[in-house]
Amino acid sequence: MNKTFSLYLITDRHQTRDRSLLAVVEEALAGGVRAVQLREKDLAARQLLELATAMRQLTRRFGAQLLINDRVDIALAADADGVHLGEAGIPADVARQLLGPARMVGVSCHDLPGARVAQERGADFITFGPVYATPSKAAFGEPVGVRLLAEAVCNLRIPVFALGGITAERVAEVLRSGAAGIALISSIISATSPQEAARELLLLLSPPLCNG
Repeated sequence: MNKTFSLYLITDRHQTRDRSLLAVVEEALAGGVRAVQLREKDLAARQLLELATAMRQLTRRFGAQLLINDRVDIALAADADGVHLGEAGIPADVARQLLGPARMVGVSCHDLPGARVAQERGADFITFGPVYATPSKAAFGEPVGVRLLAEAVCNLRIPVFALGGITAERVAEVLRSGAAGIALISSIISATSPQEAARELLLLLSPPLCNG
């Protein structure tokens, strides 16, 4: 991966509580978020490109990474840092051929076999879940739980990000699994103060300081 990060923000403009998605993401970036996945599946290509271009300008101001969900063409057109692929989408190695070696390829995985395939095909990292029950991931079946998350971490060489139902109260348990970080939507996008929510989560994700 080009840059390391522990908090991976996924967008959903339907969860912003009637606020502008760009304004919410800007607050999150001000709170320390340094990786954003633009995931607005219901937008037409032209609308998505316009939003991606604006999001690229915004993330660049904060030195943050921008990945586009599934759309390699939009990622290239907006000069994003990479793509995030669903398991049913194009394979990671095909995306890599189109994007080149410098951009990132993330893959959503829901079980260990799928995670291994993503790694074998050159994914830079995966999201794994849903770890906990969450309405946005109900279509992917029952939660995988922390035990399977830890198993994925132990069996992969690439970073694994916990996804699904992640809240501040669950960060410690997720970190004990060995996950590289967390990926989430509503805990920041729907928060009253996205900036404060991001800041709190990043504090929980930070390693404790050693007293010398």
